[in-house]
Amino acid sequence: MRAAADVLPDPGRCPLCHAPNRCAMETERATGQPQPPCWCTTAAFAPELLARVPEPARGRACICPACAGGTVR
Repeated sequence: MRAAADVLPDPGRCPLCHAPNRCAMETERATGQPQPPCWCTTAAFAPELLARVPEPARGRACICPACAGGTVR
């Protein structure tokens, strides 16, 4: 059985709340359909928020807009 840390995160789900993250880049990759630029490409995330992302998900799964809420700078 694999340890939780060995399982890759779902790139379509927020690594903090596990809800769909609505990532346009992941949607395009999964469907092959062009998407507009994702909201996150122009957002600056607070270091405190990024520090909460589990290590295996860093750089692999986007934080959702709801979790980013008041912490996007």
